[in-house]
Amino acid sequence: MADNSILVVDDDPKIRTLLRNVLEGEGFAVREAETAAQVMAQIADSAPVLVTLDIHLGAENGIEIAREIRRTSHVPIIMVTGKDDVIDRVVGLEVGADDYITKPFHVREVIARVRSVLRRSDVAGQGAQDTATVQGTEASVAYRFDGLTAIPDQLELLDRDDAPSGLTSGDFKLLTVFLTRPKRVLSRDQLMDLTGGTEWNPLDRAIDNQIARLRKKIERDPSDPKLIKTVRGVGYTFAQDVEVVQSPCASKSA
Repeated sequence: MADNSILVVDDDPKIRTLLRNVLEGEGFAVREAETAAQVMAQIADSAPVLVTLDIHLGAENGIEIAREIRRTSHVPIIMVTGKDDVIDRVVGLEVGADDYITKPFHVREVIARVRSVLRRSDVAGQGAQDTATVQGTEASVAYRFDGLTAIPDQLELLDRDDAPSGLTSGDFKLLTVFLTRPKRVLSRDQLMDLTGGTEWNPLDRAIDNQIARLRKKIERDPSDPKLIKTVRGVGYTFAQDVEVVQSPCASKSA
């Protein structure tokens, strides 16, 4: 049963107390654990909205605990690492952690990262609701727009000659965000959230570069885009009408 709490996992009671005080001061409920058994019991019992997980837990390994959590739960995980734990941090992210905090950490950084991860989780959840039809009937749904066909269950985009366009999974995810929200202005921050990326900042050109790659695949003239339009000072919008149709794969198998 979910109780909207954050689970703090650390074998150092001082760190647990510090994080509890920080999080409770921001209105979060807090639960604590210091062993793998306690972690899994807490997740099964209370279904926390987020877990902060120290990589080094005495005799136990936080990365292994993260793996164990991911076998049964999609709860967001923020790893807590030492400042020199670069390899551990990378491995932690690879096994399914959503972000990390480096010790010693600042109170404001903790709150910022917690809220950022929760916001991404909430937006992803809303996106899943928005695309429930696609997820629930993947084999029967496709999107058509400007002569192109996007097939979610295959992560495939057919070009105007019905040939595969070779989109990467990341570019297809970005395209799906636009196709499920046509004619809505989306900020760069929203696009990063909806595609599961990191926080956007004004010096980060990742989304702009990905938009440029996607335009080369779907625009008739990428130098004069008509589908994905730039909204100056805000972000981007998908300006084309989108039709939801039966997937070509479904019609072949019917």
